[in-house]
Amino acid sequence: MVAKKTVVRKKSVARKKTGVKKRTVAKKSAAKKVTANKKAAPKRSTVAKKKASVKRKPASKRKTTAKTGVKKRTVAKKSAAKKVAAKKKAAPKRSTVAKKKASVKRKPAAKRKSVTTKPSLAKSKADNKLLAKEEKKKKRVELLKRRSSVAMPVEGVAAYTTHRGESYMSPKQLKHFRKILLQWKQELLDEVNRTVDHMKKDASQFADPADRATQEEEFSLELRTRDREGKLVRKINQTLAAIDADEYGYCESCGVEIGIKRLEARPTATLCIDCKTLQEIKEKQNFT
Repeated sequence: MVAKKTVVRKKSVARKKTGVKKRTVAKKSAAKKVTANKKAAPKRSTVAKKKASVKRKPASKRKTTAKTGVKKRTVAKKSAAKKVAAKKKAAPKRSTVAKKKASVKRKPAAKRKSVTTKPSLAKSKADNKLLAKEEKKKKRVELLKRRSSVAMPVEGVAAYTTHRGESYMSPKQLKHFRKILLQWKQELLDEVNRTVDHMKKDASQFADPADRATQEEEFSLELRTRDREGKLVRKINQTLAAIDADEYGYCESCGVEIGIKRLEARPTATLCIDCKTLQEIKEKQNFT
């Protein structure tokens, strides 16, 4: 019995030893696998790291290119700033040169102005004087034309120009009006003689009564005009007598001066403008 127990114990011990050995072997194999895995893992990590490093190298290159671009930009900015600074520095030089040139050019201009202003003023004054003289001449000519444009009864006789200090109805003025009256009287007498000759020559009798009527009408009109002119001739004779008596040129009603212009327009006038207007108003009232 004891031998059996020892055998059983030996077997159990052997089994335990084998189990322990198997466990240790399994543990060792597991440890080996783990170590192998660990060894293999670093290899993979190193490969991955190598691959990452290989892949990351372009990134570093990109970073370097970016850095080079930034550097180039900074260099370009610095160069532009330097150029601007250089231009600013050069600008004052140019401005000074331009100022010097302007000062050099302006000096003769100032001299010319100072030299040319005096003659220009003198020329302008002389021109103004000439223009003033020409204007005065034009005014005088216009006045003469206006005076001559007055409805003078006689052609060929210029209007009378008064002088300073000349008295009213001086001998020259009386001579002027006498000349007008005599020439006017002579023209009227010539017209009378012309009408008489015309009536004598054209006093033929027409067979047509219409022609005879027109002829008689023409003769009647001429006779009326000659009758008026005859009355005017009588007035001219009266005015010539007034000139001889030194009573010509004054109003018969109020004794005021009639005026040279009114006498030139109507040499046989015996009333001033005011008295003549009152007379015309009274005639209108009596006529109505």
